[in-house]
Amino acid sequence: MPTTAYATHDDYRLHTLEGHPEHAGRIEAVWRLLDESGMPARLERVEPPLADVDDLLLAHWARQIEQVERAAKRGMGMLDPDTYARPASYEVARRAVGGAMAAVDAVLGGADNALAIVRPPGHHATPLRAMGFCLFNNIAIAARRAQQANPAVERVMIYDFDVHHGNGTQDVFYDDPSVLFISSHQYPFYPGTGALEETGTGAGRGTTINVPLRAGVGGSAFRLLAERVIWPAARRFKPDLMLVSAGFDAHWADPLAMLQLDLRGFDWLVRELIRMAEVLCGGRIVFVMEGGYDLEVLAHGWLNIAAALQGDEGFSDPVGDLDVEARSGDDIVERVVRLHGLD
Repeated sequence: MPTTAYATHDDYRLHTLEGHPEHAGRIEAVWRLLDESGMPARLERVEPPLADVDDLLLAHWARQIEQVERAAKRGMGMLDPDTYARPASYEVARRAVGGAMAAVDAVLGGADNALAIVRPPGHHATPLRAMGFCLFNNIAIAARRAQQANPAVERVMIYDFDVHHGNGTQDVFYDDPSVLFISSHQYPFYPGTGALEETGTGAGRGTTINVPLRAGVGGSAFRLLAERVIWPAARRFKPDLMLVSAGFDAHWADPLAMLQLDLRGFDWLVRELIRMAEVLCGGRIVFVMEGGYDLEVLAHGWLNIAAALQGDEGFSDPVGDLDVEARSGDDIVERVVRLHGLD
């Protein structure tokens, strides 16, 4: 049975705001279902450290870090209209970065794969600003640190299947040819970035791949995306490590988006990514928690990730499929294929 590292921490509940979509109840719902299933006993628990400022500087300018710290010290600060900081938020966000780092360290230290169930999420946090519920960019910092700390990790692939474009992760690596960043997301939608033509700059041109999907495309678009874009791009890039920004807000029941994926589709995608890692980089893959605002879907989505990493068959789905015809995403996927020469 695979050794799956599991990074999480009780302190993640301390950053919360009643009535806000990104609240402590999200991670508590995931913990509760995992505990009910007995899954944690099968996983190798790793302790997330507090990331230090040098770690944060791998993806952020000093003034952005200071802005988050100041907002937290004020006791209740808004960093933008939808991103808050409470007294504990600076340390909790550092611990979220630490969770992503600990999961990656575990895989590079011998675990087969890992999941980091952390919050606040990170993929919208840019080098210059916290935004979109995100304070620091957990997955970007973990990727940079893996490259710096382990000579065997030169090339990192990050795939982001959160329904919102991972603009912060894109900004961190936009000119970096050593990181392949692929984002599939609803478009046009928050945060307004992630157009097809955003492909990187300088030496990094071509290592940013955006797949801007129309609302309502459902699971069939993701199957085509995996076959026509993710597999050929990953084979060409030859990653040493795969990281996944895993958001479950593309689900049809999510209140914040409209891509209409279901848990069956998510499970298929997760297993395909695990298979990809097994073929391309010795199985080294880490899933890091991002969005997802229907608590039942979020919890079962993460239970399914843990089960897939353990090699279990089947998946858990208490809400079922959405009985409507999905819109085609074929034309968008084929445009990505042509633009990036993936034929």
